[in-house]
Amino acid sequence: MIGSWPLVHVCLGVDSVTLRPKVAKGVVAIGNVAIGCLAFGGLSFGLVTLGGLSIGLLGAIGGVSLGVGFSVGGVAVGSIAIGGLTVGFAHAIGGLALGPSIIDGRRCDADAAEFLRQWFGPGSLPRNCR
Repeated sequence: MIGSWPLVHVCLGVDSVTLRPKVAKGVVAIGNVAIGCLAFGGLSFGLVTLGGLSIGLLGAIGGVSLGVGFSVGGVAVGSIAIGGLTVGFAHAIGGLALGPSIIDGRRCDADAAEFLRQWFGPGSLPRNCR
């Protein structure tokens, strides 16, 4: 236990009385709805999250991912956003990218290319950046 949260909480299904999804709350939370430092679920909230709709402070990965830090997903919004439709506050890399430094199908900004090269290696650059 850390505070009132267990270290790991796995909670799936629907509450039989309220007919609402059960919520997993823990340092590591796994469930349909998950809230925790590391949260994994259909709907996940926390520091680092993975889910269908993922809202994470440091990192978010999912179909729709929203985060202050690093976000990866079909639709990604964050400081560094990578995905299909991306909105990045620092860098945006994707099919349609919006932000101050972007890489998408038509543009390749030097700042975003340097970021990719630094973190993922020179082979990670798309053809329009080489």
